[in-house]
Amino acid sequence: MAQLAVDNVQVRFGGKLALGGVSLTVEPARVTGLIGPNGAGKTTLFNVVTGLLSATSGRVALDGRDISRLPPHRRAKRGVARTFQRLELFTSLSVRDNVRVAGEIRNGWAGGPRLNAAAETERVLALVGLAEVADREVSELPTGQARRVELARALMIHPTVLLLDEPAAGQTEQETIEFGRLVRALAADGLAVCLVEHDMSLVMNVCETIHVLDMGQLIATGTPDAVRADPAVIEAYLGAPEAVA
Repeated sequence: MAQLAVDNVQVRFGGKLALGGVSLTVEPARVTGLIGPNGAGKTTLFNVVTGLLSATSGRVALDGRDISRLPPHRRAKRGVARTFQRLELFTSLSVRDNVRVAGEIRNGWAGGPRLNAAAETERVLALVGLAEVADREVSELPTGQARRVELARALMIHPTVLLLDEPAAGQTEQETIEFGRLVRALAADGLAVCLVEHDMSLVMNVCETIHVLDMGQLIATGTPDAVRADPAVIEAYLGAPEAVA
């Protein structure tokens, strides 16, 4: 069973169709890509999945259970976590405190199991490679490391689905390679990951299935090799095949 299933989701902003009946799945222990040109509807879809935006019609299910009417905090409690295109961090706090606050929020959820927030923070910081900068203020970090802080904070809720919105933005080539290894490791541990990204090298190297959006419509789904050779995808987004070799 898919960990996340989006079924015929449509979003309209006034007379503009932002998503036109999109259906896709994100499987556990796999990295799924969601790509397409700017304005295709990728972040809009993430906002629908996380409850920041209500769909005009359609359904979102997590582990087979409809979550379409749940507010964002209840979706997070059930296991949906995300990062953002634009970094959303407490820049005056240390890396450690940015991560720990997510654990404290999780502990505040009624009925949920409590974490040892301090110990879990140290574990997650080590997992994402931030232990050595844990005491630095986030404002002092380069963008690539700040992206990892946001990832660490998402992991503190122990998600079953992780949505990553352009996590390679601002990363160096080496940082992106290392980030790809980390994402694959998280998926190998059972996490369902959905990646929105314009860095096609990262997408093609880490994703097992890729969905392609264009103007709010799903125009292709397949393996990286199938997607990079799809004429509709080449025309709408990728350009010549050698551009994503």
